[in-house]
Amino acid sequence: MSNSSSLNKFLLLAFADTRELQLLPFLPFLGVYLAALLGNGLIITAIACDHHLHTPMYFFLLNLSILDPASISITVPKSMANSLWDTRAISYSGCAAQVFLLLFSLSAECSLLTVMAYDRFAATCRPLHYGTLMGSRACVQMAAAAWASGFLYALLHTGNTFSIPLCHGNVVEQFFCAVPQILKLSCSDSYLREVGLIVVSACLAFGCFIFIVLSYVQIFTAVLRIPSEQGQHKAFSMCLPHLAVVSLLISTVMFAYLKPPSISSPALDLVVSVLYVVVPPAVNPLLYSMRNKEIQEAVRKLFQLVLVQQQ
Repeated sequence: MSNSSSLNKFLLLAFADTRELQLLPFLPFLGVYLAALLGNGLIITAIACDHHLHTPMYFFLLNLSILDPASISITVPKSMANSLWDTRAISYSGCAAQVFLLLFSLSAECSLLTVMAYDRFAATCRPLHYGTLMGSRACVQMAAAAWASGFLYALLHTGNTFSIPLCHGNVVEQFFCAVPQILKLSCSDSYLREVGLIVVSACLAFGCFIFIVLSYVQIFTAVLRIPSEQGQHKAFSMCLPHLAVVSLLISTVMFAYLKPPSISSPALDLVVSVLYVVVPPAVNPLLYSMRNKEIQEAVRKLFQLVLVQQQ
C-alpha cells in the first residue's frame, strides 16, 4: 500500500512473462509507428507544398495530420522501449505527462473532426455561403479553438486525476498511463469526482458525435439529390472516411472510459486502447488519401520533384 505523495514511478502492463515474448510487440508497434509517421508526413508535405490544396478542408486535414503522429508518439515509443529493455517502469512525472498529452490529443482530435464535419456540411449544403462561413480567418479561429479546448480540458482532467490519493500500489494494467487504470489505484470513494468528470467528458464527446451524425444526415440527403452519379461518388468518397474515423475514435474512447468494471479485463482493455490510441494515427492517412485523387496527385508530384532533384 502506498500514497500518491510517496510514489516516484508506476509499473506498466507487461505483455508477457518471458523475455522472448516481451519482444514480440516491438516489431508490430514499430511498423505501425513508422507507418503513421510516414503517412501523416506525406500528407503534411503534400498539403504544404501544393497550393491547390490550400483550402479549408485540407487545412483541417493538415491539422489532423500534425496531431496524429504527435498522438501516437505519446505512448508507442515508451512501450517499445520497455519491451526492448525488458522494463515496465515509468516515472510519476512521465506518467502525468502521458495522461496530459494523450487527453490533449484525443480532445483536440475530437474537436477537429467535428469542425471537419461542419466544413463538409457547409460545402455541400450551403455552397453559396461557403466562402463566408469558411473564410481563412474563421478556419484559423476554429482550428485554434480545437487546440485550445484540448489543452484546457487535458490540464483540468490531469490535475484532477493526479490530485486523488493512490493507495492500491503503482501497477497500471495498461501499456501506457490511462486514466481508468490509474483510478483503480485510488483510495475508497475519493475517485468519484473524477468519475463525474469522465461522465461529463463522455457527454461532450457524445454531443460532438451527434452533431457529426446530424451533419452527415443532411450531407447525404443533399448528395442523393445530385443528378450526376460521379458527383455523388466524389461526395461520398470524401465523407465516408471521415465518418469512419469519427465512429472508431469516439466509440472506442467512450467504451474504454465508461465500460462497467464487471466486463473489464487486461486483454479487453489492451485491445480497446490499441483501437483508439494506435490505430487511428496509422489508418487516417490511408482513409483520407486512398480515394482522394487530389492528395494522390499531390503526393505523386512530390515524389517526381524529389526524383528530379536527385538526378
